[in-house]
Amino acid sequence: MSDSAAPPERPVRRFLVRFLATGFYSGYAPWASGTVGSAVGLLLFIFPAAWDTKVLIPLIAAGFFAGVYTSGIVAREEGHRLTRTAAAAKALFQGGEAVHADPSIVVIDEIVGMWISLAGVAPGIPAVISAFLLFRAFDILKPEPARSLERLSGGWGIMLDDVVAGIYANACTRALLLVIPLMRGGGAS
Repeated sequence: MSDSAAPPERPVRRFLVRFLATGFYSGYAPWASGTVGSAVGLLLFIFPAAWDTKVLIPLIAAGFFAGVYTSGIVAREEGHRLTRTAAAAKALFQGGEAVHADPSIVVIDEIVGMWISLAGVAPGIPAVISAFLLFRAFDILKPEPARSLERLSGGWGIMLDDVVAGIYANACTRALLLVIPLMRGGGAS
């Protein structure tokens, strides 16, 4: 055996990388895997402690760095394989092919982006619905600097465009939660 031989496959490591990058395998949904991954991200908020920023911010940080690592590995293995819905959305809203691989099965970026969308937002169904819809819109449309950050190589580009989408969704969700009560004639709560 030569020194240049590839190290033996580690099945447990490979399983864990895929398990995390694909959002507990939710990324294998045959259509709209990003939307499915975003919904998986919402499951955290079933637990009341998740709304506490002292709990959520460390989870976001850990999820982000785990996502950079695992999504980069899966992207190298899978290339730019997209579901039909992802390919259609990319062609319609983002002008075609991405510079770096970002396969549809990788959804840890959507999960972390969804967590960012709700960080520090008052708990409740209106917050969840608006953050979810806004995050999906910003993730699909990729307003700057999300589009530029997506061009970074490996897991950095995969994760950072969703961080920006999450920040935009968070800001808009907060604004909506302030404006809606005013439009109804009541005060902000």
